[in-house]
Amino acid sequence: MSKKNQQGAADAQAAAAARGAGPFLKRNWKRLAAAGVVLAVAAVLFLPKNSAAPTAGSVSYIQANPERRDITKVFSDSGTIRAANTYEVKPLVRGAVLTAGFEEGDVVEAGDVLYTIDSSDAANSVERARLSANQAERNYEDAVNAGYVRSGIAGTVVSLKVAPGDLVNAGQEVATVRADGTLLLTLDFPAADAAAFGPGQAALVTLDGTYETVPGTVRSVSGADTLNEGSLLVRAVTIAVPNAGGLTAAQAATASVNGVSALGSARFAYQQEQTLTAEAAGTVAALCVQPGAAVGAGSRIVQLQSDSLTRQLEQAADNLRSAQLSLEDAENSLENYTITAPISGTIIQKNVQAGETVGGDSGTAASSPMCIIHDLDYLEMTLDVDELQILSMQEGQAVRINADAIPDQSFAGVVTNVSSAGTTTGGTTTYPVTIRIDDYGALLPGMNATAEIEISSVKNALSIPNGALIRGNYVLVTADSPSAAGADPAMTAPEGYVYVKVKTGVSDNDYIEVTDGLTEADTVAYEATGPSLDFGYAQPGMTVTVAGG
Repeated sequence: MSKKNQQGAADAQAAAAARGAGPFLKRNWKRLAAAGVVLAVAAVLFLPKNSAAPTAGSVSYIQANPERRDITKVFSDSGTIRAANTYEVKPLVRGAVLTAGFEEGDVVEAGDVLYTIDSSDAANSVERARLSANQAERNYEDAVNAGYVRSGIAGTVVSLKVAPGDLVNAGQEVATVRADGTLLLTLDFPAADAAAFGPGQAALVTLDGTYETVPGTVRSVSGADTLNEGSLLVRAVTIAVPNAGGLTAAQAATASVNGVSALGSARFAYQQEQTLTAEAAGTVAALCVQPGAAVGAGSRIVQLQSDSLTRQLEQAADNLRSAQLSLEDAENSLENYTITAPISGTIIQKNVQAGETVGGDSGTAASSPMCIIHDLDYLEMTLDVDELQILSMQEGQAVRINADAIPDQSFAGVVTNVSSAGTTTGGTTTYPVTIRIDDYGALLPGMNATAEIEISSVKNALSIPNGALIRGNYVLVTADSPSAAGADPAMTAPEGYVYVKVKTGVSDNDYIEVTDGLTEADTVAYEATGPSLDFGYAQPGMTVTVAGG
């Protein structure tokens, strides 16, 4: 304000004192109004910053006593209801759909057959792959056997003709195995008697020299009569005698069958004797048995090794594994022709019917779902919570759900996940919070809903309206309040009031808990135009006007 204007205002006020306020105000109201504005601006600029008292005009206050009440802080946000799990069934193979025995709205269990697709070509592929795998397995067994000289008969190893480290050629003799578990004794019997003998008939064998008898069994009887040295008609009868280990081909014996004795004696003969040879050249890596050992048919006698044998075995192993993988792929592909429900749920969409072709260029695109299943065991919704609120969210918090489509009913939910993966947009970061709704009633996926989450609560708390709290946690109380004794002297308050600093706790949209600094006997004051006022809280006649000066 200029010095000239200030002087003019002073002169006008003096004149008003001399002549009366009425005429003066009518003539000078514009100048007085301008002066008042300048003084108000000056007060804002030059008064202490912590002064909260009005400087001009008058302010209306509502006075009230702190009261005990329950306070609950609630976070509220909107989201879209969705199914707990949604699965789109898509074809993995191409073919004609043979069956599709379900309809939209049907409830299916995981594993239920939804579609079958013509799999005739795939079944043929499986059979061809199985044949190839079988052949590869036989080739592998041959390659393994090529590294061993095996016995072709069961018996005793009579001799080993090689030692470890020896180099052998293909076809070289390496061992002899003799089948001596049962010895054969061939004797001449009178033809007339022998004609009545038959295979399997019991015989009694008597050893020469010791006259020890052992049991035997008729193995065969010749069909033709011959003359022996005595010009008698005879038939050759072969008797099998079990060898307990003491019989050899050097032992001679005679026998009787059905009381008929043989016409002389003969030496035992072995049933079979095999000379084993190497099928491939190589070095003797190991002797698998020792001379005199009893072996079975197919037993390993000598192990050979060579670079060619090793390469042959490796190649056979690779071919076998490749054939097995091809068979597995073919079998897996065959399974894809029967499409089952991946989850339990409700069919909400059926896009393919029996008779249609799926997969490939000539049918439904492989990316298009044949049907869609919703798991409706429970529903979910996700809220995008601001970074300032996310630390208040915890798994297990109760949630109240209200849907626009069902205005007269609320649903209970629970927080199941508070994600730490935030998304920043426009300088603000939000975090997804997942809510599960088990008892969802008429709620449907896709509905819009509002979720209210109880952040914190307190019972019977000393509370004041939110509008009574100013920056710095100060509250205006009457000078005669008990808590006025703790007033902050640095704060300038309107006449009859003081500022008291308080400690606060839980708040909701209307009230805030005071944990220290006030009592129920205090009288707090706050501007009638303050935020979050609940005029039902103040008693009638509690509004006061304080003039500024």
